[in-house]
Amino acid sequence: MTDLPAQARQLFSTVTEAGQLQLSIRDVPVPTPQGEEVLVRVEATPINPSDLAVMLSAADSSAFTAGADGATAAIPEAARRAVAPRVGTPIPVGNEGAGTVVAAGDDPAARGLLGKTVAAAGGGFYTQYRLLRARDCLPLPEGVSAEEGASSFVNPMTALGMVGTMRRGGFSGLVHTAAASNLGQMLVKLTRSEGIPLVNIVRSEAQAALLRGLGATHVVDSSAPDFMPQLIEAIAETRAFLAFDAIGGGKLAGQILAAMEAAAVRTNPANGPYGSSTMKQVYIYGGLNTAPTEIARGFGMQWGVGGWLLTPYLQSVGMEEIVRMRAKVAAEIRTTFASSYTRRITLDQAVQPDIIAAYNRRATGEKYLILPNG
Repeated sequence: MTDLPAQARQLFSTVTEAGQLQLSIRDVPVPTPQGEEVLVRVEATPINPSDLAVMLSAADSSAFTAGADGATAAIPEAARRAVAPRVGTPIPVGNEGAGTVVAAGDDPAARGLLGKTVAAAGGGFYTQYRLLRARDCLPLPEGVSAEEGASSFVNPMTALGMVGTMRRGGFSGLVHTAAASNLGQMLVKLTRSEGIPLVNIVRSEAQAALLRGLGATHVVDSSAPDFMPQLIEAIAETRAFLAFDAIGGGKLAGQILAAMEAAAVRTNPANGPYGSSTMKQVYIYGGLNTAPTEIARGFGMQWGVGGWLLTPYLQSVGMEEIVRMRAKVAAEIRTTFASSYTRRITLDQAVQPDIIAAYNRRATGEKYLILPNG
């Protein structure tokens, strides 16, 4: 632990008694690793949509004002009951990150990671130093930087989890919304390499062109006047009856089910009033649209809408499968699972009101990376 500081800086998100969301950077003790623990100097950590859900809660990202050690914004009155369990509890933010192992406990597995660049997940990564178990660290291949490995868990493992869910459910193709996202681009490359039909739903021709440039075959623009006919044709061609929806609110999930039914009856006609017997499933895994999910039933009775999250999926598949997934991510971190960033910011910048508003736009192709020790 020589040459290590006694304290480190860390970002916390707190809902206050006054009904405000406070983002603050606080000094915390730098822990001493014991046993199989390692101490990682966090050098890069991304801002994912899942981070923003915790970090900003129900606050209006355009309404933050600067304070002595961070920024605050009011939480709308209608949302305060939902965030009541968080009141008064500072929550450390940051789902994943990467850096260098600078100290280790006496366990051989921990000692073996000293000096190595590793990636990990588990929360609390918007900090300068993070204590982890050696088993939870993913050693990055020689020469791969912390920036290259910073997004090696959430999006890559989600893409692999979607494909795994497809296979475990007996489906043979996928539909994905908000498909031009960083995750969507990974999914295009992953499914292409494994020969899995993928229908990509985007919201502009520019996004469609981006995915076609990556090799996507079926790209449908939801803003086009012929969106539904295009979607039906794409699903009929791919037999993709499992969808992962990042939008959540609005009509899109119902439109996907309707298109699936229209595609299904071409080869599996309805017998009676209950529609095709082909199972159609939409999993909502995000909430880019916070409006209610609208389902206008017109697709028979063999369908389902549910929620999907990575952590429960990993718990269901077990450690052997997780190890296989992590090994694939490490091997393809510069290809299939490569991430790109439009801006790199410090911890201090992460709590500046104008920058908060910028990274919360969640615009396609605009991914922010925090450099806690920058």
